Amino acid sequence: MKLQLEKFGKTLISRELGSEAFKAFQPTLREFSKDEKLEIDFSGVLTFSPSWADEFLSPLLNQLDDRLILLPSDNLSVHATLKILQEVNKRPFNIKS
Repeated sequence: MKLQLEKFGKTLISRELGSEAFKAFQPTLREFSKDEKLEIDFSGVLTFSPSWADEFLSPLLNQLDDRLILLPSDNLSVHATLKILQEVNKRPFNIKS
């Protein structure tokens, strides 16, 4: 499945909004099969903050592990945020090249 993060907004900031987005995505996540992969598409996202991403991507990484695939992005805020989260979580994301 491919998830367009833009559906949550173009400016993804704050822990509160990231947590709300994660909760809104839970019903879809519960329907995932054990071998289904989730591709995250950053297209259309202008700002991607570490706080929002930590509330949304970190729990997804914990639940899906290598089944969470991040699609490439040329957005510098996406690159910076992913670098920060990988350092904080001490786990790499599966970023498709």
